[in-house]
Amino acid sequence: METIKTPAEQRIVLHNIGWNTYERLLADHENNSAPRFTYDRGELEIMSPSPEHEALNRSVALLVEFVAAEMGIDVYDLGSTTFKREDLERGFEPDSCFYVENQERIRGKDRIDLAVDPPPDLVIEIDITSPSFSKLPIYAQIGVPEVWRYDGERIMILALEGSDYVETAGSIVLPPVTRSALTSFVEQSKATRRTIWLERVRENTGPSR
Repeated sequence: METIKTPAEQRIVLHNIGWNTYERLLADHENNSAPRFTYDRGELEIMSPSPEHEALNRSVALLVEFVAAEMGIDVYDLGSTTFKREDLERGFEPDSCFYVENQERIRGKDRIDLAVDPPPDLVIEIDITSPSFSKLPIYAQIGVPEVWRYDGERIMILALEGSDYVETAGSIVLPPVTRSALTSFVEQSKATRRTIWLERVRENTGPSR
């Protein structure tokens, strides 16, 4: 067992964990937003976010909701919903996730079954410190089209191309959003009153921007 403790996140990695154990842990924490579990073929990361982590997560998620509304795009926020594929022996609980193109196929469902349902169109990751292991191969195999990853300094927009992610300047899921604009908005959110911050977002987004 390896434990990584930081002011922003606490992570524990367990090795040689069976799928049934992973399933039992998920069931035990079904109605809790934390901790969050990531499973990758026997490797299990248990992550407990700090207030700083969650504040940043909510800021980025709010950006998605607000920008989409300004652009007239419907999105469906499923937060840190559990996504898993037993046949792949992989599962994850994102910091936040959204359905955009596929939101009508998912809206109102009580359970998501990735054997028949699409994965989220957008996943948000807050990794203020180095994660225990990369989740990108999990997202890629499950078919998540786009990941926004914030590393404490900037947002990277990662688009799925084939079996790997490539960094892009702009979002494919929510065009014409750019990584530079997202990074600027997130940095402003740290020290700006929420009402003022949202007004600045409004001034710089929308169909005419």
